[in-house]
Amino acid sequence: MSACCAPGRPCTDVIPLPSVPRTAPSRAAARRAMAELPGGVFRMGDAFGEGYLADREGPVREVTVAPFAIDTTAVSNADWALFAETTGYRTDAERYGSSYVFHLLLAPAAGRHVIGRVPGAPWWLGVEGASWNAPEGPGSGITDRPDHPVVHMSHDDALAYCDWAGLRLPTETEWEYAARGGIDGARYPWGDELAPAGREMCNIWRGSFPHRSDRPGGRTGTVPVTAYAPNGYGLHNTSGNVWEWCADTYGAGERVIRGGSYLCHASYCNRYRVAARSHNTPDSSTGHGGFRCARDLPEGRTRQ
Repeated sequence: MSACCAPGRPCTDVIPLPSVPRTAPSRAAARRAMAELPGGVFRMGDAFGEGYLADREGPVREVTVAPFAIDTTAVSNADWALFAETTGYRTDAERYGSSYVFHLLLAPAAGRHVIGRVPGAPWWLGVEGASWNAPEGPGSGITDRPDHPVVHMSHDDALAYCDWAGLRLPTETEWEYAARGGIDGARYPWGDELAPAGREMCNIWRGSFPHRSDRPGGRTGTVPVTAYAPNGYGLHNTSGNVWEWCADTYGAGERVIRGGSYLCHASYCNRYRVAARSHNTPDSSTGHGGFRCARDLPEGRTRQ
């Protein structure tokens, strides 16, 4: 995968996975908002020929999906904090001691903790101490954003959370079916126009990437998990904000990520389209990588 989207952790850095205490999920976890979807047949893939050939978004094909439930939002900082406090789980970023931070987001006190830049994508900084509760490196925190998506999540971290909560990651097919919100073949979850009638619909890069953000005050980064209008199935932010892990493999040793992030821009990463896909190694983490959960439903049981 292009490092501009989500740089991967070097494959030589192998640390044994921790065990997660098999405690029962809390009532707060059990009350999470999920959309129960009926499944059925839908057209999956890029209908506009806009995808990258290497991403294998096409051809468009009819796919059958069984009934399932999926989170209406990405897992938030508050959600993850409850899990970490309950279980003592430490993320891959915490165990490895570093993660990747976008250069304009680096905390002022974190400059001396930068250990390198990604070749070919120098806007990605390897930062010691960057993790879910210090997303911009040492000196940053999340106390003012409990409702933002948790980031610096590896695929392994996402699986640990799902196991604790009695849930699972969505398959790539389920993810796209849910992300489309019932609109068949559209470019985005809301239709074919990025900003219908000038209305901003998702959190992606606005400006000249990667050095200038045109948002007020030059702001960039995550927004709350319920920001922007939901799609037809009640899901928020299936375009932009954070990349989301899926259960599926993508070639040898990698996993699929979907949805794009606050760094996606038409000039280099047109992957906030609903058919777009990318990938990374399961132990990799970044400041724009999160997830949402899913679960099976019996046939005939759906509620929207």
